[in-house]
Amino acid sequence: MGLSIANNVSSLTAQHNLGRANAGVAKSVERLSSGLKINRGADGPAALVISEKQRAQIAGLRQAIDNSDKAVSVVQTAEGALNEINSLLVKVRSLAIDSANSGVNDDDALAANQAEIANALDTINRIASNTQFGTKKLLDGSAGIQGTVTDTDVTFLKGTSETTAGIYALAVTTEGERAVATAGTDQTQALAADEVLTINDVSITLNAGLTQAQVVSRINEFTSQTGVTADISSGATRLYTTAFGSAAEVDVVSNVAAADDSSGFGTSVISDAGVDVVGTIGGTSFTGVGNVLTATSGPAQGLSVQFATDTDPFETVDGAQGNISIADNSLVFQIGPNQNQTAKVTVNKVTPNSLGVGVTGNQFNNLNEIDVTSAAKAQDALGVVDAAIDDITNLRGTLGAFQQNTLESTANNLRATLENTVNAESIIRDTDFAEEIANFTKGQVLVQAGTSVLSNANQIPQLVLSLLR
Repeated sequence: MGLSIANNVSSLTAQHNLGRANAGVAKSVERLSSGLKINRGADGPAALVISEKQRAQIAGLRQAIDNSDKAVSVVQTAEGALNEINSLLVKVRSLAIDSANSGVNDDDALAANQAEIANALDTINRIASNTQFGTKKLLDGSAGIQGTVTDTDVTFLKGTSETTAGIYALAVTTEGERAVATAGTDQTQALAADEVLTINDVSITLNAGLTQAQVVSRINEFTSQTGVTADISSGATRLYTTAFGSAAEVDVVSNVAAADDSSGFGTSVISDAGVDVVGTIGGTSFTGVGNVLTATSGPAQGLSVQFATDTDPFETVDGAQGNISIADNSLVFQIGPNQNQTAKVTVNKVTPNSLGVGVTGNQFNNLNEIDVTSAAKAQDALGVVDAAIDDITNLRGTLGAFQQNTLESTANNLRATLENTVNAESIIRDTDFAEEIANFTKGQVLVQAGTSVLSNANQIPQLVLSLLR
């Protein structure tokens, strides 16, 4: 190549290479100072797209792990309260067994046991109503299946995790009935003599001179022991059980022959048993227990409702009873990094009126109704308490399994996934300092060399001067 002054190509070449070396050094400085080899889209478009998606996933994984840990705290709060309810139920069961020991207890002892049970049930109700995580209540039914009825004669008792949300029509096809015993003879005069009336194995002394209204009042003084209420119907003294259903029975006999100056029941035993309600839920027929109807199959499975009395105090309402709307308010936890990666758990209502519901062959419909003021009632109370304990322990088991098998296992899996995802993102985006320092050192040498070469290249035109001498 000839010598020229107008264009110094060698200088341009040196400048070009020096610029590239400078750019390389600047890039190495950026990577070394930021710790990332992908700082902008131009550094690697495909790598940037992949790594940004992985960054979003990493953030989601970290939050999902936090969510799982918080969910464990919620479950443990509920389980801790259920443990206390469990302890109270064990105490109630012990009191019921004590009351069933009829050979030892007198009326005062039975009344004391009943008072203690009432206090325990109040405490259970308080725990169920007040247990909360933050402001979210956990055991009052708001974290489980809730039902709203359109008819005031129907009370929603409970639903289960098997109850499908929706609207169900309710109807009573066979009325639930209390056991009823009516005196064969109307009492129109005051009692002519002292009389002993035995109702459900409880002896009631009626003193001579009592009017029919006073006889009724006297019988009702023993309602807590007999489970029977007295009134006057069409002139005759009538007895009916507090409880509904086939397990409710009334047996009455007097030691005085029936007459208009006696109670009118006579010396022959008068007996009757109640009738269990039969009705439909969502068009499917079920046989209930007492005045409680429970769906045992279909989409409404586990749904329990209670029917009120009709104009007759010993019969439930019948016919169509409106609708019940079921809402699933189960606790839902976002335990995954992506859309719809959730898990839910149903925490059923654990108030006394929703525990021990629908025990077959039992005069009590739920835990709230139990009475231990007689040995016979104590036996039935035991059946209800055992069912309530089953309800609580099953719920505790469900929560425990959810915590261990869903939340904790998922959190462990998320941690392993997070580790691997962070590693993959690191490979794509993080600076390899050993490699980059080598590049930086090489770039520095090239910059120094390029600067020296450029200086020499800029001196080349001066060689022309030697030709002009």
